[in-house]
Amino acid sequence: MSRIGAWIVRLTWLFCAATPAMAGTLNVQANLADREPFIGAVVTVRGETVHASAAPISAILDQINLSFVPDIVVIPVGSTVEFPNSDSVSHQIYSFSPTKRFQLPLYHGRPYPPVHFDQAGVVTLGCNIHDAMVGYIFVTDATYFGRTDARGTWSVTNVPRGIYHVSLWHPLLRDSVASLDREVTITGDETAQTTVQLAQSLRPAPLPASARLRDRY
Repeated sequence: MSRIGAWIVRLTWLFCAATPAMAGTLNVQANLADREPFIGAVVTVRGETVHASAAPISAILDQINLSFVPDIVVIPVGSTVEFPNSDSVSHQIYSFSPTKRFQLPLYHGRPYPPVHFDQAGVVTLGCNIHDAMVGYIFVTDATYFGRTDARGTWSVTNVPRGIYHVSLWHPLLRDSVASLDREVTITGDETAQTTVQLAQSLRPAPLPASARLRDRY
């Protein structure tokens, strides 16, 4: 290679190294069948060509007023979840889900170490003492994830350009998960928008354990 050719290659490399990759913002709007905001839906985003899981985190899922708080926790694969019991009564937490089977015998306070979740999937939680207590841990290998807010929206910034697949999940869905998938293209530093509209209403939410106990007495 000539000296001039070498300098051209070097200048091209320096220009590419100094120019940041184009990245944009992705906004997701989730609506119920009646077009009201879909609050608390789980959103996951995966790249079509480049796919990297998010880094593991440490999360907390508490037990308050005979309920799991929050009702759904979304975590990356490899994360841990701690299950304190802030209630005035003891609970015995368990999961029979294939994604993660475990049991925390009857306890109050914070006696057990965090539970490690090393496989993607949905973990359904229950309490052997209070059958109406139900919670969920959504373990994902997606690059981006979260839950929709009070307006049914969720967004993520600094998304490299490319094609992404957006998925929606919630335990009360009647629609198939596949029907709620969307493909979005990030072409630069602009904002991309996609809307997910449910075709069917959600299944009725179960009556909280605290309400069932009040009705019993």
